[in-house]
Amino acid sequence: MKIFGIDVIKGSVRSRSRRPMYALVILHEREIVSESEVSGFRLLRLLNAERPDILAVDSLQEIAVDQHDLFSFLQALPPSVRLVQVTGGERKETLGKVASRFNISFNRFDPFDEARTIARVAALGAGAEVVAFENESEIVVSRHRSPGKGGWSQNRYVRKMHGAVQAKAREIGMELMAAGLRYEKKETRAFGGCSRVSFTVRAPRDQIPVSTFRGADVQVRISGKRLERIRFRPLSSKPPYLIAGIDPGTTTAIAALDLDGTLLLLQSSRQISMSGVIEALYRVGKPLIVASDVHDMPFSVEKIRRAFNAVAHTPRQDMSVEAKQTLTSGYSCQNDHERDALSAALEAYRTYRNKFQSLQKRVPPGYELEEVRAGIVRGQSVEQVIGDLNEKAAPTEEKAPAVEMDAARDERIRILDGTIKRLRILVGELQEDLRERDLQVMRLQERLKRVRSRQDQKVRADAEVTKRDVIIQNLKKRLRKEERTTRAMKRRIERMKEFDEALLSGETIPLKILPALTREAIKTFSAEMGIREGDVLYVSRIEGFGKSVAKDLSQEGIAALLVGEFAGKAVAMEVEAVFRELDIPLIAADQVRVVVKGGRGAADPGQFRDAVKRWKELQDRYEKEKKGRMLEDIFREYRAERGKEMKKVG
Repeated sequence: MKIFGIDVIKGSVRSRSRRPMYALVILHEREIVSESEVSGFRLLRLLNAERPDILAVDSLQEIAVDQHDLFSFLQALPPSVRLVQVTGGERKETLGKVASRFNISFNRFDPFDEARTIARVAALGAGAEVVAFENESEIVVSRHRSPGKGGWSQNRYVRKMHGAVQAKAREIGMELMAAGLRYEKKETRAFGGCSRVSFTVRAPRDQIPVSTFRGADVQVRISGKRLERIRFRPLSSKPPYLIAGIDPGTTTAIAALDLDGTLLLLQSSRQISMSGVIEALYRVGKPLIVASDVHDMPFSVEKIRRAFNAVAHTPRQDMSVEAKQTLTSGYSCQNDHERDALSAALEAYRTYRNKFQSLQKRVPPGYELEEVRAGIVRGQSVEQVIGDLNEKAAPTEEKAPAVEMDAARDERIRILDGTIKRLRILVGELQEDLRERDLQVMRLQERLKRVRSRQDQKVRADAEVTKRDVIIQNLKKRLRKEERTTRAMKRRIERMKEFDEALLSGETIPLKILPALTREAIKTFSAEMGIREGDVLYVSRIEGFGKSVAKDLSQEGIAALLVGEFAGKAVAMEVEAVFRELDIPLIAADQVRVVVKGGRGAADPGQFRDAVKRWKELQDRYEKEKKGRMLEDIFREYRAERGKEMKKVG
C-alpha cells in the first residue's frame, strides 16, 4: 500500500499571495520512500502520476477553504486515491492523541515529522475516509474546440468534429457494456453526428473503465454525482474496547469506560432486558472486561460476560458503600444502582491501570496500544501479542491453483475462438453498414436543409405580408380617429362662428353656458366650445366652490360670470368675496334678463351694461376700503414698532 502524508510548511489555501507549500512523505509498505517539499499544483501532478492508495491529512482546512473547494479538490484526484483525515470525521481528535494510540511520538513543530506521523497512522488504520460522491458517475463527451465564425470549410470541420464525438461516444458505450455497467445515455444531435453525449453510469468513479481524455476534436470528462454534504467513513471498523460495570436487579444499571478510564456510558432502567443491556453496550464498543461490585458475580452478569467472551473482574470482597462513594465522588450518578455499576467499572480499571501505563515503554512504535492491552488482559505476554499482530499484518501469498487442461476444454476453446472470429467479421460488416447509413443521413440532412431554406423564404414572405397588413390596420384606425376629431372640430368652429355673429350684431349679449362651476366642467367646456378673453359665461346654480376655479377663469380673461342662483347665502358671500379679489364681474341673473336654449344663451345688452356698471362702482368702493385697511394696518404696525423702540431708549 502506498500512502502520501502531507502537512503545511508555510502559506495557506485562504491566502492569494502566499499559496501553501506542503511537506510530502511517501510511505510504501510502511517504509518511507521519499520526503520532499511540494506546492499544491505539484502535489496533484504527483497524485495523478503515482496514484497512491491514500492521501492522508490531519485537517481538511489545509487543502480546501470550504465545502465547494473540497468538492473541486476531490474531483481533481484520481478515482482510486482515497482522501483520509487521520484525526477523525465528524468528531475530531488531535494528531497527538491519535498517534499516542499507536505509541508514536513526534515533534509537532516539524512539518516533515508531522507528515511522517500522518502517513504512519493512516497505514495503521487511523482516521476516516472523506466521501463526497454517490455511487453514480457522469461521463460527458463533447467538442474540444469551437467551429468558429465560418468560412468555406466550416461545414467540413463541423461534420468532422461531430462525427468524432459520435464515434468516441460509441466506443465508450461499448466499453461500459463490456464492463457490465448499467447506464443512461443522452445525445445532442448535430450536423454530421453529435455535439454532446452524456452517460449516467450506476457506478463510482473508480469502477469506470474510461479515463479523462482531451484530443484535437473531442474531450471526455468524468465526474461523480455529489452528495448533499460531505460524509466520513472510518478506515477501521473495529469498535473500541470497553470496561463494563453492571449492577443487576429490579433496576439494572450499566457503566462503560474506555481503556483510558474515560466514562462513555452510564444509565439505568427498570424495564431493560438482558438483550437490551447487550445492545446498549454494542452501541458504545466491545466489552473487554465485565465487572461486578460483589465477589461472587451474579448469574445474569455472567451471561452477559459470556455473550461478549469478555474477561470477568470481581473484587476480593464485596465493596462497601464508603468505597463506592469514594470511587465515584467525581461523577454524577442518578441513583445507587448507577453508583454501584460505575464503581465496579472503576475498580476494574484501577486494577489494570498500572499495567496499561507501563506498556507505552515496552511496546515499540507502530502497534495499536488497545490491541496490546486487550492481549495483556486476556493473559498473553507483550511478545506474544506483538507476534500475533505481526502475523496478522504480514500478507499471505496465495499460490495460483494448477490448471489442468483436458481435451474437452481444448475443443471448447477452439469453438470459442471460431465464434470470436465470426463476431469480429460481423462487427466489421455492421461498422461498414453504419458508415453507409451515416453518409445517407448526411445526404438527407443536406436535402432537408435545402427544403427548409425554401420554406424559410416562404415564411419570411408571409411574415412580411402579415406585417404590412398589421400596419394597414393601424393606419385605418388612426384615420378613423382623425376623422372623428375633424368632425368635432368642425362642430366647434360652427358654434364659435354663431357666437361671434351674435356678438357682432349687438342685439343681444351671447352667453356660454357652463354646466357647473368646477374645474372638470370648465376643462370639458373649453375643449368643446373654447373660452376666450371677453367671453360672458352663465352658470345656472353654484353649490360647491373652489378658489382655483376662479383663478382659472381670471387667467382666461372672461368679461363676466352670470349666476342663476346660489345654494345659500354663505355660498353667495364666499363667491362674491373671491370674485371681488380677482376683479371678475359677478352678476346675479335677477339683474339681467337671460334666455337659455340648450347649450346657448343670450342676455339683454342694456341690463347687462347697467349691471356691470353697478358692479364696477361697488368694486371701486371695495378697492378704496381695501387700501384704507391696508394703510391702517401699516400705521398700526409702525406705532407698535415705534413704541418698542421708545421703551428701549426710555
